[in-house]
Amino acid sequence: MTDNNPRELARALLARHASGETGAAAPATDGARTTNGSATATTANGHTAPRGVAHTSFRDHPGVLEAGQRFGRFDAWVEQVGLVNPYYLPHEGVSGAVTRMADRDVVNFSSFGYLDLAADPRVRQAAKDAIDQYGTSAAAVRIVAGELPIYRSLEAEIARVYDTEAALVTASGYLTNAAAVGFLLGKRDLAVCDALIHHSVVSGTEWSRCKRVSFRHNDPESLETILKMSRRSFDRAMVIIEGLYSMDGDVVRLPEIIEVARRYDCSIMIDEAHSFGTLGATGHGVRELFDLPGDAVDVWMGTLSKALGSVGGYLAGNRELVDGFKYVAGGLSMYTAAPAPSAIGAALAGLEVLRDEPERVARLRHNSEYFHRRAKEYGFDIGMSEDSAIIPVMTGADEPAVLAALAMLQRGFSVNAITHPVVPAGEARLRFFINCRHTEQHMDQALATLREVLDGLADTAGQQFTLAHEEQHS
Repeated sequence: MTDNNPRELARALLARHASGETGAAAPATDGARTTNGSATATTANGHTAPRGVAHTSFRDHPGVLEAGQRFGRFDAWVEQVGLVNPYYLPHEGVSGAVTRMADRDVVNFSSFGYLDLAADPRVRQAAKDAIDQYGTSAAAVRIVAGELPIYRSLEAEIARVYDTEAALVTASGYLTNAAAVGFLLGKRDLAVCDALIHHSVVSGTEWSRCKRVSFRHNDPESLETILKMSRRSFDRAMVIIEGLYSMDGDVVRLPEIIEVARRYDCSIMIDEAHSFGTLGATGHGVRELFDLPGDAVDVWMGTLSKALGSVGGYLAGNRELVDGFKYVAGGLSMYTAAPAPSAIGAALAGLEVLRDEPERVARLRHNSEYFHRRAKEYGFDIGMSEDSAIIPVMTGADEPAVLAALAMLQRGFSVNAITHPVVPAGEARLRFFINCRHTEQHMDQALATLREVLDGLADTAGQQFTLAHEEQHS
């Protein structure tokens, strides 16, 4: 073999890997043992593998092992009892108020397409028209290769809605939060987050290496206590909140939080992923709900993937800030491709439908209020939800939530079970997303069925998870 023949080198490396030879022997450490002079690692199933092979494959990665232990057991259990696994379930058709899953039509409470815009003919046609005009991909970073006119059209419309000088659309809602926080804050700065802030913001604070502290959920007094103690120790401080909290369905106490934040010289960023399209007289979110000027908040963030029926994210604020996002912030416009033209076309059309048909927002509000009232009449604990389109039905323990979601799917209703660690232990729930196209009959039938399901689970408490426990202890 010659040093300048990469193909022969690759073959030699593969041959060594297949035979378990990994080069110089590493000393055996905790969890490893030496056999015939070579280090081996014990895998989750008790088998052994050469140390280099076990670690390079990531099969022994803690997250990979956790996924296999949690969901592998669940897969086996639902198959054994003859139920349908609700995770990554094949889904057919548009995810609207009614959809098709598991080879049956189901009333859909699992979609956050609150205004049913993904099903609207104008939105779908706009996506097709954008493909016909621009193709299926922007195929470049906007700052380098130029941008398509529809991007600026959408950004101008978002800026108009938020009463700001500028806006920027991005390819991912999650990355929008993470990258924006990562750009705005640094090691000498402070992020003061609501205790229930979305994981994307947490990722952004880790990216930025700033100090992150949490205040009690939606509690301006707790926020003030933290700022009084810690604000002077940092250069910049940013209070980060959500407009409508996605697990609990309660609305931010925005005017009070703004007042506290400004008193301590803090910037404010708000995530409107679930509040835009659902709150305010015409669906324009918490700014409209509280009748605030655009500069009441420094960074408005939202997604295109929920009420607007598309995919991606956006940021709105003053022009200098948005230019900073566009020209310097990695993951927003720098170093990342623009959203697909079809997504931009769909979002633009979605905003037009929202403007032309305010009755969608009115119908969503009616449905939300109706579901809240009827859920209480059925005796359900709906937590902190405030007549919003997100209504949790609290079960406490994880098991009843999972079993109830499975039973509901068998009976023609799709509703998500939300369990630990997504929510705190003991606060599991079934989370209902309300759609403007749901009928009162849909909602009444779902609640009556859930009452029957949960009452049945209570009657069989202690017997429900025999199979799951056997799987765990085997």
